[in-house]
Amino acid sequence: MDRQPPPTVSSLDLTCYLGTWYEIARLPMRHEPADYTDITASYTLEPDGAIRVDNRARNGEGELEESVGEAKVLDPSRPGRLQVSFLPEGLRWIPFTKGDYWILRVDEDYRTALVGSPDFEYLWLLHRDPELNADTRETFLQYAQSLGYRLDDLIHTPHTGRRTG
Repeated sequence: MDRQPPPTVSSLDLTCYLGTWYEIARLPMRHEPADYTDITASYTLEPDGAIRVDNRARNGEGELEESVGEAKVLDPSRPGRLQVSFLPEGLRWIPFTKGDYWILRVDEDYRTALVGSPDFEYLWLLHRDPELNADTRETFLQYAQSLGYRLDDLIHTPHTGRRTG
């Protein structure tokens, strides 16, 4: 069954979106094993307009893991649709090495965001603090379900207080 891709935010204040986000929950993915904790994503604007993506986490042994990539808004008329690559800078030109990073919802204060992929395989619930109140979490996750994301395997990311940055 072919589904339409989910809608993204119609407007995005990139300046407000930049900064550090804590991962509150995610769908499983091979790049983030289930035992990872203290996951953060920090976004900074580069001089060329690209967005530096710095993902950090503690692995199952408590060691710091870091992955740095680059995101770009491909179409200014669809500011919530970004493409991201974590390949080394010299290899980012290779086709089919970029992932879709679609901002599905962000609250008006840019404190909570829901990000997913258009194929419904990936989903992240992000917040500016390591803790998110249950009502807001439920509201954002219900929205994800209403779009067609299956949350049966959702991983709630533990935050232990150990810094990753």
